[in-house]
Amino acid sequence: MIKIIPTRDDERENFIINIQAAFKKAVVEEYGDDDKEVIPREDVEKSFNAEGAQIFNIVSDGEVVGGAVVVIRPNNRNELALFYVNVDCHSKGIGAAAWRAIEKLFPETKIWETATPYFEKRNLHFYINKCGFHAVEFYNPHHKDPNSQEPEEDFPGGDYFFRFEKVM
Repeated sequence: MIKIIPTRDDERENFIINIQAAFKKAVVEEYGDDDKEVIPREDVEKSFNAEGAQIFNIVSDGEVVGGAVVVIRPNNRNELALFYVNVDCHSKGIGAAAWRAIEKLFPETKIWETATPYFEKRNLHFYINKCGFHAVEFYNPHHKDPNSQEPEEDFPGGDYFFRFEKVM
């Protein structure tokens, strides 16, 4: 059984380490290992501190197997800012079960939004085929993310991202 439990302040360091490892897997598969932080610590911490952010551990059999940061807004157009499942727990149904549990925690949500890099095939499959999201926008050098404040040149894949929505 999957549980979604608020992350304590003393667990945030493990969250950062584990999300970086989970994101690194896809980058290494696509581009090889270049020893860069795939998701910089500052970006994770910025998500933690966003207005309306709630940080969760994904727990299975008493063990933390992933995590999520959701941003809950007054207009009920909420964001899945970060989501990961530990690399050794992939393909076990944990992510889909965790997402369903998050949806149940926030039944007032009208629309969920999230984004993922274009090369992250596992994420594309997960969000579209497992969770029911729809790709609604493709950010690229000719159509930049209006909310992005920093260039993504250092991020693998540059500024090529899909934005997804799920209407509840």
